[in-house]
Amino acid sequence: MPQRQPAPRPARRAATAALALSAATLVLSTAMLSGCGGGSGGNPGAPPTAPGTAGAPPMSQRDAVRLASQASFGATEGLVAQMRTQSASTWVQAQLALPQGSHYSSGGGSAIHADVNDTAFCDRAANKGDNCWRDWFSSQPLLWDFYRNAVGQPDQLRQRMAFALQQILVVSNLAVEGTYGLRRYQNALLDNALGNYRDVLRAVALSPVMGDYLNGVNNDKAAPNENFPRELLQLFSLGTCLLEMDGSLKGGRCQPTYGNTDVRAYAYALTGWTYPAGGKAAWDCSPQGANCQFYDGDMVPLPALHDTTERALLAGGKAPAGSTPSQALDAVLDSLMAHPNMPPFIGRQLIQALVRSNPSSGYVGRVAAAFQGGRFSKDGISFGSGRVGDLGATVAAVLLDAEARGDAPPGSAGGRLRDPVLMMTGVLRALNGRTDGDALGWWWGEALRQHVFRSPSVFNFYPPDYPVPGTRLSGGAFGIHNANTALERLNYLAYLLDWGGSAPSAGVPNATGTAVTLDAFDADAADAGKLVDRLSLLAHGEVLPDPARAKIVDAVSWWTDQTDAKTWQRNRVKTAAYLVFAASQYQIVR
Repeated sequence: MPQRQPAPRPARRAATAALALSAATLVLSTAMLSGCGGGSGGNPGAPPTAPGTAGAPPMSQRDAVRLASQASFGATEGLVAQMRTQSASTWVQAQLALPQGSHYSSGGGSAIHADVNDTAFCDRAANKGDNCWRDWFSSQPLLWDFYRNAVGQPDQLRQRMAFALQQILVVSNLAVEGTYGLRRYQNALLDNALGNYRDVLRAVALSPVMGDYLNGVNNDKAAPNENFPRELLQLFSLGTCLLEMDGSLKGGRCQPTYGNTDVRAYAYALTGWTYPAGGKAAWDCSPQGANCQFYDGDMVPLPALHDTTERALLAGGKAPAGSTPSQALDAVLDSLMAHPNMPPFIGRQLIQALVRSNPSSGYVGRVAAAFQGGRFSKDGISFGSGRVGDLGATVAAVLLDAEARGDAPPGSAGGRLRDPVLMMTGVLRALNGRTDGDALGWWWGEALRQHVFRSPSVFNFYPPDYPVPGTRLSGGAFGIHNANTALERLNYLAYLLDWGGSAPSAGVPNATGTAVTLDAFDADAADAGKLVDRLSLLAHGEVLPDPARAKIVDAVSWWTDQTDAKTWQRNRVKTAAYLVFAASQYQIVR
């Protein structure tokens, strides 16, 4: 793991202003959700080209930056300029049409299970080197791919949706080891991120990684394990309380969506699946007739383990008597997709992952209708196939809703605390950075409590409805936000801007290290106000309000050729970037 270096001591006047402002912006308080209004600078002028859709004006700077924060891993000057030539609807349509450019490909293959499945693989495979466990068993190679794609690939909406699904349909390297299997699981989420939610659930149900994580593999009719079916109902599809279409509690109180009898019925229906063929072990694989542990493919039917009794499912569904494992799985998926809870339950979580932690009932209802109907229309553009669970239509409804778009700041319940992952990638993208991801896992991922692919449980790093202390508001990412992690956000900025990031590591394939490139901003360093405003427009979509802007300009202006004859311009850029990205206007996406 990279070792931290002490930050250079900044000039006293700049440091005092920086610390005062930064501490104020990251206090864990209600103000982080409700006190970040619009800036005094107003909206910038019209973009240089005409709208791409008749009747739909091109995006303003504020709305383009807002959409970039919601639908990508962070705004860049180039992305925002391109977005401002078109309407939000046109940009979303173009993103949905992009060919998939991001996959997970790093790490070792299936030899850990295809040779002899035992814990001595790395001892026997001496040619695998000192990083054998990292490359063949851990999620670290996936993390490299994740951050490289997030910072550099153009199919940003697909990746953001896959990240949202990854936090709903959790598997974790803390419980499952096997890089090639984890890679296959995450690629399935990428493949289906803009497709249909039924296909997502099918891929998850048949994944041997999920089968190991939640005990669904080799599930026997004699004593079916209830772990996967319970989480399938509770976390992956329906939730625990019956919902109206707008996400509110049906009848105004929590009425159970299902009971233990229902969980038992789903457990029986989902019996009869084993690993794909290809695994070997030094001992006999059990139960009799089952395949040995292997992750390179979907689970395959094992009829001897499957319950063939008719089982009543939710929403009037049933697993018919005499069913095969595949027929029973289809019946399970049909029952879930037909249940009225799924559209608001999944729709609300996608809103919370992309736009705001506290959506109105109307917002949830509109997104749920798009999920249910499989279609959404905006500005003369139609999204979706008309099939229930269409994620293209659903994400378009999430991003193009009136509560997500426009220049006016949302009300006191608007916005969401930026996840640590999104904060890290957002700063890198804004400041023309690069990363191979290596420093963002065991170092910064651990420090900020969001080490990708290593969630502490199936409930993710935080619950989406985590209550913000002292308020009646929800704020999922506040579940991992405290005084320590607030300061670590500032340390991350210091790492990039003062410590120089991380140099490439010889042990990382195709290493680039992690660093920002500030050259493009040097041109505006002579005018402190212009520099601060340029960064503010990129980070927040608008000029910072006074007196915050005045304090930052004052801190930046301290650097002159009298205080530092050689590097005063670059120090101005560093100071301005640190303070602008530390501000609550950036930490909260609004």
